[in-house]
Amino acid sequence: MAGLTVSQRSFFQENGYLVIPDYLSPPEIESALTETNSLLNNFSLDTHPLTQFTTGDDDKADHVGDDYFLSSGDKVRYFFEPDAFSPDPDPATGRAALLKPKHLAVNKIGHSLHTLSPPFKAISLNARNAAVARDLGFVDPRVLQSMVICKQPSIGGAVPSHRDSEFLYTNPPSAVGWWYALQDAGPGNATLGMWKGSHKGRKGGHITRRFVRKSDGHGTEFVENDGPRLPKGMEEKAIDGPTDEELEILDIKAGSLVLIHGNVLHKSEKNTSPRSRYAYTFHVIEGADGWEYDGRNWLQPPEGGFSSLSQ
Repeated sequence: MAGLTVSQRSFFQENGYLVIPDYLSPPEIESALTETNSLLNNFSLDTHPLTQFTTGDDDKADHVGDDYFLSSGDKVRYFFEPDAFSPDPDPATGRAALLKPKHLAVNKIGHSLHTLSPPFKAISLNARNAAVARDLGFVDPRVLQSMVICKQPSIGGAVPSHRDSEFLYTNPPSAVGWWYALQDAGPGNATLGMWKGSHKGRKGGHITRRFVRKSDGHGTEFVENDGPRLPKGMEEKAIDGPTDEELEILDIKAGSLVLIHGNVLHKSEKNTSPRSRYAYTFHVIEGADGWEYDGRNWLQPPEGGFSSLSQ
């Protein structure tokens, strides 16, 4: 099974990301969208804790770290957009009141679609992705944190600039994101913004902070990273941080795969458009000897460990 071409590997190594058009076939896109819509329409609100999702940059957002979130690594769970709620509770129930139908209020669905949803498992754990991982240098690639990010019309929240290895830290860093556009994502529709080359040490690509579980077991927080800050083989050089000129706003067509280096700085804006921007994403980390998945990470391995991508 073919992986990446020489030019694709070179582009990824130089820029920290790579867009591969038409990676998913039209039937695969349709299957993923059908599954997404079924999940959004068929879950129950009756016992849902109405957990809202934020990135953790807001110190007041302790709900990000509640048990529903922290124990979602081997489940399919639903996280709502903060802007989907009324500031006042429902007078009849005392619970938070949604301003929109539930299928238009969900921020994301996660975090184990690659094991529990057949359509998403099919586009995740396959020989083609194993070949791509091999060409990226993985020895024992492991899949984790799979999710549909919905970016709902008019309320899909912004994701501020970050590096994925801050959230899924291995010692040394190894994470790479697989990000599939299930719908077109372009300027004005909360697409991805990438700082080209910002994964490198000379461009400030160091993992200087970590998103971890609090020591008391309740909630999450950012802490300073006291471990290795760059992947194996990447040179430590003077930090010149990324510049505005190096920010590229991507125009991504449905079916494209975007590979995202765990140290590259990237973001997405709030979706202010009238159309949704569904994307499916998971991450791959190195599971071989010489890399250690950190026990403080918000996401911890399920029984049996993270899914193997080796084929």
